[in-house]
Amino acid sequence: MFVRAALVALIPAFALAAEPKLPLPEKMLADGWVALFDGESDFGWKLTGGAAVKAGVLTLPPKATATFAVPLPAGNISAFEVGEEGDDEHSGGPLTLSTSTKPRGVKLLLFKPAGMKPLFNGKDLTGWSVYKDAKREKSKWEVTKAGELHLTNGPGDLQTAGKFADFVLQLEVKTADKNLNSGVFFRCIDGQYQNGYEMQIHNGFKDGDRAKPVAGGSGGIYRRQPARKIVANDKEWFHMTLIAHGPSFATFVNGYPVASWTDTRAKDDNPRKGLRLAAGHLSLQGHDPTTDILFRNIRAAEFPKGK
Repeated sequence: MFVRAALVALIPAFALAAEPKLPLPEKMLADGWVALFDGESDFGWKLTGGAAVKAGVLTLPPKATATFAVPLPAGNISAFEVGEEGDDEHSGGPLTLSTSTKPRGVKLLLFKPAGMKPLFNGKDLTGWSVYKDAKREKSKWEVTKAGELHLTNGPGDLQTAGKFADFVLQLEVKTADKNLNSGVFFRCIDGQYQNGYEMQIHNGFKDGDRAKPVAGGSGGIYRRQPARKIVANDKEWFHMTLIAHGPSFATFVNGYPVASWTDTRAKDDNPRKGLRLAAGHLSLQGHDPTTDILFRNIRAAEFPKGK
């Protein structure tokens, strides 16, 4: 298999019985799998030595490399290559595919983060707190009988007690109507209202074209990089994944890579002004009075120290 220090311990039992297709099956999405390679472009990759995407295959001639632009936390890799398939464990850090004398062709490359821990217990708001602000405390937060977090009205800000710097976050979202706006803020500054980076939630698009997202689109890094495509539909559950490592961020909606962005600005404690690397709260946004959104299966894992 492809290894460059980061990938180790070939797993003898292949976990996925048949080669899946994009979009990934619901069971795989619920288990946390995302596609690192979209089967159509080099989005999210840095290619050298003549590596290129041809006819839906990430092709590497001899002495070529393909590096995923954002380091990955620990997890499992499932690779489907021309004439080969298999699973590897990833210990956390950069992921590079390489060749020496033999060319390679990757048809599908999937990743599933390990060590995910629930942030929402499905019973109450243990581990979360409502940001207190007389002018921006309109949202209502309830736990449904089905164990979902129901957010209505806005503005409002629900923050985690824990803080995260380099991490992976996964959650499921369902909007109750079309074009509703919300978001997940991260690396938020202590004691401030939603002052962090934001992974947008908005499934609207313009001119009937999903490549023209409204307000950055679901999975976009708001005001920094829009989602390249609206993958999810309103009034349906959809899956979101955010990987944040140092200055680099990758997002996925229903397992499909929609944003890959590196913050090249000078360091600043305020992420609105520059690169913020410090750990901060995660925050769910109550955007406005029309907000009506459900969340479930909110979970996260931090990068191994030093990775």
